[in-house]
Amino acid sequence: MCGILGVVSHSPVNQLLYDGLLLLQHRGQDAAGIATAMAKSFNMHKANGMVRDVFRTRNMRSLPGASGIGHVRYPTAGSASDSEQAQPFYVNAPFGIMFAHNGNLTNARELREELFTRDLRHINTNSDSEVLLNVLAHELQEAAVGVTLDPDAIFRAVAGLHRRVRGAYACVAEISGYGVLAFRDPHGIRPLCYGVAETDQGVEYLVSSESVALEGLGFRLVRDVAPGEAIFIDLHGGFHARQCAQNPSLNPCIFEYVYFARPDALIDGASVYDARLRMGEYLAEKIARELPLGDIDVVMPIPDTSRPSAMQLAMKLGIGYREGFLKNRYVGRTFIMPGQSVRKKSVRQKLNAMSVEFRGKNVLLVDDSIVRGTTSQEIVQMARDSGANKVYFASASPPVRFPNVYGIDMPSRRELIASGRSDEEIRRAIGADALVYQDIDAMLRSVTDVNPALTSFEASCFDGVYLTGDVTPEYLERIERARSERPATLEDEPARNQMNLQFSVATD
Repeated sequence: MCGILGVVSHSPVNQLLYDGLLLLQHRGQDAAGIATAMAKSFNMHKANGMVRDVFRTRNMRSLPGASGIGHVRYPTAGSASDSEQAQPFYVNAPFGIMFAHNGNLTNARELREELFTRDLRHINTNSDSEVLLNVLAHELQEAAVGVTLDPDAIFRAVAGLHRRVRGAYACVAEISGYGVLAFRDPHGIRPLCYGVAETDQGVEYLVSSESVALEGLGFRLVRDVAPGEAIFIDLHGGFHARQCAQNPSLNPCIFEYVYFARPDALIDGASVYDARLRMGEYLAEKIARELPLGDIDVVMPIPDTSRPSAMQLAMKLGIGYREGFLKNRYVGRTFIMPGQSVRKKSVRQKLNAMSVEFRGKNVLLVDDSIVRGTTSQEIVQMARDSGANKVYFASASPPVRFPNVYGIDMPSRRELIASGRSDEEIRRAIGADALVYQDIDAMLRSVTDVNPALTSFEASCFDGVYLTGDVTPEYLERIERARSERPATLEDEPARNQMNLQFSVATD
């Protein structure tokens, strides 16, 4: 899962993109990058690390221009330590393109072979984002009228890309001398929206993974980019949009509402906060059926994502709500830590249990999900160490039993605690006195209740249904094998993403 931005303005955009990436930092903490365009020259700086660590004053000064794109990365393929995976990516032919991508391709291996043998293009990294960029570059070359582009040619290129590519992708691209292009996969799995700001110089446009970046930067949300749609903003501020897929359908990733998106985001017309409140209500109904309510003294969230669900659950059940865990906000989200040992070590660094809230009580802990189970096990033990009498555990989402191949880092069944285990076996594994999971139908209903127009979702990690139709057992085995063979670290590898097209990467 990553965060992307694209902007066309009438003034320098480097600070705007930096501030926008800070607002999207929750979507990726592995690497960050900004690319801007001035005349027909690109300027880029990217590196591993958080936004605040990647960019210094000298880096910001080297990013002039009134249009550009930004990216925060969370690893889905390749090594988390490999600085070559940081985005944006660049190709110089046919027109010069800077590119950023959120998602994951399921036919990247086939496309890589096609690009080399048929399109005569070389891929330099293991990133499927670079594959996608080169497909776009080739399709632009095929669609161009002579040596120039117009919106019709650009949309033909996106249509050609949709015909070749399978998977989940929301993308922004800056085409040298032309403007900013953004498009979304035909299934609408990964989120993408755009907004406008009225200025004295004219209308400015911002494309973002989440509406929170628009609102935080003073832009008015216009709408989500439709599945299969492409929008193009030229450097004069002209706006163009076209549906580029033959049979698009909207299937937003349900995990955005469960965990990834910020609660104040609006995704495909549904408030993430309201959806999480509804998840709490439905979970409360199930808990009332399965647990002795008189035996629960207090409801506590696992901060921060589960807080809306826990608050609503407590109110629905008429049980006291308390904040028993204090979060250290200077530690990253443990689910997206690159390595299991790092993830496990960081749990107690991230959370501290307040004994006064636990001592002698029967507590019901509410989390948004249970993925690998290591965090849940640590949290249950922390509650017991703090004096809890009994520890009940509830998940606002169903058991995660299947790999996700559309941009979430849970591709290995061996890493999923619910894979091949019953709820009772999971309860014993995490050490809780009781465990209650949300039902799949209730989780989906939580979002549909907020926006009835949303009737279909990408929920493969819960139900094992893969929308692209090309995820076979052999495919899953291959990606799991590749994951197990991945080097633990590439810290000693030279940083080869230094490209002197006025580009820079951090070395200190």
